[in-house]
Amino acid sequence: MPATSPDLLDRLAALFAARDREDMAPTIDAFLAVLAEHPDDPHVLYEVGGSYDTAGEEETAAGYYERALDAGLDGDTLRKCLLQYGSTLRNLDRFDESLAVLDRAREAFPESESVRVWHALSLHAAGRSDGAVAELMELAADRIRTPDLLRYEAGLRGNAEYLRELDAAR
Repeated sequence: MPATSPDLLDRLAALFAARDREDMAPTIDAFLAVLAEHPDDPHVLYEVGGSYDTAGEEETAAGYYERALDAGLDGDTLRKCLLQYGSTLRNLDRFDESLAVLDRAREAFPESESVRVWHALSLHAAGRSDGAVAELMELAADRIRTPDLLRYEAGLRGNAEYLRELDAAR
């Protein structure tokens, strides 16, 4: 599949920037028109999925996210698609699938704070609160580098590990 052209990426970005989160119908229509011109483009499929997702149409969004992933997304758009798809699956109460998608995102993008936060949300939604809190504690220990928190870093990491063990024992 040929790479998405810079002009098409600019067009998608302009449509995204013009969206009204309170009325997504015009944005969905605009992205569907682009999709009619570029039916197999992974970036277009991703944006159509995102528009349906924002409109609260998660089942429809999930299908477009799957098609975008199958079409070969990469880079930051892959990260965003995996995160949004994982979140959508969580909203559809498909927790195991959500966690599998977000695990894939964590493996591919280990430095992404947003992926780690959404992974924690899916753990919580799946009834795995110990794992969710551990995830957020580890994120705090990794990213909040203030003297106050650094003083307690060993304790924070130790408690996170304890919660991970509780989660794994479930």
